[in-house]
Amino acid sequence: MSPTVLIVPGLRDHVQAHWQTLLAAQLTKVHTVPPMGREDLDCAKRVQAIEAAMAAIDGPVVLVAHSGGCVMVAHWAHTSQHAHRVVGALLATPPDFDQAMPEGYPTLATLQAGGWLPVPRQPLPFRSLVATSDNDPLAAHERVLQLARDWGSETVDLGAVGHLNPASGFGEWPMGITLIQQLSTDGGYPYT
Repeated sequence: MSPTVLIVPGLRDHVQAHWQTLLAAQLTKVHTVPPMGREDLDCAKRVQAIEAAMAAIDGPVVLVAHSGGCVMVAHWAHTSQHAHRVVGALLATPPDFDQAMPEGYPTLATLQAGGWLPVPRQPLPFRSLVATSDNDPLAAHERVLQLARDWGSETVDLGAVGHLNPASGFGEWPMGITLIQQLSTDGGYPYT
């Protein structure tokens, strides 16, 4: 049985021109964590939304998270009844929530109040691949590499891709499908 892809968007939720939204339209076995609203930054609610989405899927799953969604996955992974069904997780450009982010993004105080901090640092209980950017405005490259080491993740350096979002010039991201296929087939599951 080929795995189902579960898309976990970041704090800005679903964006029409975002690579995750475009990816979901291309895949046949795909679910997306429902929108939570950009103003609702309650981490526990978002973790519960991942758990509910996983419960609605039969069989193995590949998680595809971006930005804050990567941190959501880290919070979810050690409390879930379904994490054992994850054959791999693609964690694209996680932000550094331990440092102040640029204007227009949540403050450290807002993240703390929403339950995001501290960011979980223990190894994830499934295979994961962190896609990094050399010039992400939301995280220094070396700090993301350390986060990946803490999570026990493999890494792939995407080069200078900003935050891998529409503001950085990314709509479609064909490499995403390649990485999903790699996570699926390396885990012993055919990808269709």
